[in-house]
Amino acid sequence: MPPPVLSGDVIRVVAPSGPFDPRLVWRGLGWLSERYRVRYDRGIFSRHGYLAGNDARRRDELASALHEPGVAAIWCARGGVGANRYAHTIDFSTLRDEPRWLVGFSDITALHIEAAAVKVMSLHAAHVTALGRGDAVTREQVTAQLADPAAPVSIEGLPVLVPGLARGRLVGGNLALVHACAVAGRLRWPGGAILFIEDIGERPYRIDRMLTTLLAGGHLDALGGLVLGEFTACGPGLDGVSVEAVVRELFADRGIPVVAGLPSGHGRQNQPLVLGANATVRAKAGEGTLAWGNSNGTGVR
Repeated sequence: MPPPVLSGDVIRVVAPSGPFDPRLVWRGLGWLSERYRVRYDRGIFSRHGYLAGNDARRRDELASALHEPGVAAIWCARGGVGANRYAHTIDFSTLRDEPRWLVGFSDITALHIEAAAVKVMSLHAAHVTALGRGDAVTREQVTAQLADPAAPVSIEGLPVLVPGLARGRLVGGNLALVHACAVAGRLRWPGGAILFIEDIGERPYRIDRMLTTLLAGGHLDALGGLVLGEFTACGPGLDGVSVEAVVRELFADRGIPVVAGLPSGHGRQNQPLVLGANATVRAKAGEGTLAWGNSNGTGVR
């Protein structure tokens, strides 16, 4: 677990994936600078088609941030697409040697997976662009989680798809990126892990395809539990089949608890998740709970 991120600490903002609305990032940078010492390179505003600059710019920026002395957190400007073009070429062992929080979600899942491979916790949370929208709840949640990363958190009232109880390390992120990283041979999760997944703009039959191929490839064999976050714009087609129905059918007989409805992902409320933390899923009839905190890492400077 990297140390807590406190007022006055150094935040390095990077753009490892897609371009963004500069107005949102400027607002986000302004708000962050009220609490932290913010560093960034003007290259984050680069645009190369659907990327925030070419691969070399984005890769070098991230690699530099991983090595930069005194940085408490690397905060991603936006997700989008592009991180998996080069994530596998960066030596993430420096993150283990000098732990710092990696903050972001969506396409940043590719980077969370690399952090998990070197056994460093990271934060699945709002990008700088989201902070620029001025949502007070989002801002408070993410800064509070960074300030006390070992604090116990419990999310209750989650719909239960498959009952059961499981404890393990919390892993995952965006399903499409999890699927892509499996194809690239990059998934290296501990046995008994609790997998969190979310997505946007994927019809249930495509969710079915990704989960089915992950299962067929043996990538989910060692899971202890499954947690569904928000599946934004992933509603049923004319067939009426929902994402929840797909997951219930695929995991009904796999002997692990499955809960849904965690308010984390591409929706307005993006509950921060400490990936790598010790987590517990309790899925009783009618109500499920995801809890984490007080992990093996101390979170103390």
